[in-house]
Amino acid sequence: MPLLQASAQEPDAGQIMSRSRELSLIGSLSATINLLIVEKSGAERNRTINMTTKSYPDGLEKRFIRFVEPADVRGTAMLIVDNKNIMDEMWIYLPALKKTRRIVSSEKGRSFMSSEFSNADMTSPNLADFTNRHTGASGVNNQWIIESIPVNEDKADEYGYSRKITFISMDKYQIQKMEFYNADNELFKTITIKSIFPFGDGKYMIRNMIASNLKTSRKSEILFTNISDRIKVDDSFFSLQNLER
Repeated sequence: MPLLQASAQEPDAGQIMSRSRELSLIGSLSATINLLIVEKSGAERNRTINMTTKSYPDGLEKRFIRFVEPADVRGTAMLIVDNKNIMDEMWIYLPALKKTRRIVSSEKGRSFMSSEFSNADMTSPNLADFTNRHTGASGVNNQWIIESIPVNEDKADEYGYSRKITFISMDKYQIQKMEFYNADNELFKTITIKSIFPFGDGKYMIRNMIASNLKTSRKSEILFTNISDRIKVDDSFFSLQNLER
């Protein structure tokens, strides 16, 4: 009976995912992203990125990122419109081609700039694209453990995984870890949150995270520095025209 009562009192899994996303919407901020890519051999590549974001009351978030270093990716820029209930929009500007193109949904599961993070990892997934439920271990040791399964095969192909397990702290609704499974139900990638940057009113952003590919033994790490919130940024900053400047 106590177990049944505890299960009945668990908040809806989808609501937990939604609450965690809401707390990660900061208003407006700028930061420097350091992206480290580590090959199986141990060889390393570093990328430096400038990022500016702005969120809106309806759950919309816009994100602008531009690569600064090294020289072979300098000037590459991305515009991400992270919608709450409809498909996200992503564009990339490639300076070598002097061309902006939209990243279509079939490319969401592909690598983000040759790292172990995917394009989809750079956005907050649309909750309507998944069926969310608590796993058996959810609700103990200050962790919600939630399984997210794409609603159909097309969505699974789009995101690049058949299911995801998300570990979220019960007290602060902060993501701690994610596990990704392929079509054969094999764990092929993990994203581990190493540190959180806290803001007021329970708001937070992930400051340091590591993506590990268990199939290729490659790793990638993202570290945010120079974080400034409540900056003034005009809506026109998040435009296709600005990508090519």
